[in-house]
Amino acid sequence: MSDEMIVRYCSPTLANIKTANLFSCLYSSKQTVIHEIRSINQKLVPKGIRVLPIHMSKRRVLIYVYRPERLKRDLSDKTVRTFLETKGYQCDNFVCCINRLIMKLREEPNFPHEIGLFLGYPLEDVKGFIENKADCSKCSGCWKVYGNEQEALKLFEKYQKCAGTYYAQWKKGMTIERLAVNS
Repeated sequence: MSDEMIVRYCSPTLANIKTANLFSCLYSSKQTVIHEIRSINQKLVPKGIRVLPIHMSKRRVLIYVYRPERLKRDLSDKTVRTFLETKGYQCDNFVCCINRLIMKLREEPNFPHEIGLFLGYPLEDVKGFIENKADCSKCSGCWKVYGNEQEALKLFEKYQKCAGTYYAQWKKGMTIERLAVNS
């Protein structure tokens, strides 16, 4: 895992226009991953961003890059809380919700598609994905859309433009610390 991967896959979170991003990467040793995450967190925590390994298999690690303040706001929405509670989450605080998500990734045979709420996806789209078993969406981009298609398309374009701009700036030598917007 590298700064380049964070910039490539998490630019909208770095820019503070999205709650979180998620990506998977290969790793050779657990100790190396932990060291790399600590190093990246030293750069990003002062900007209001956290990096967590939320699932590790024998060769791959699933990395969650998020803004705690945005996540706290997203998960405090009453309809989101109610939905997550039906999925076994105790929504008293967002850290408990993240811990429950990690446990579900480790222990349950089915992927917890409510993870979309931890990425800032609209509740209507997350529910639609689950209820329709990923079929019959209106469109797809960063996620499958079941609700407001026009709003989602605008966001997809905004995220794609951000990713392109950020990656170009990183390639020119801008550091991840400079790219990350303060909360």
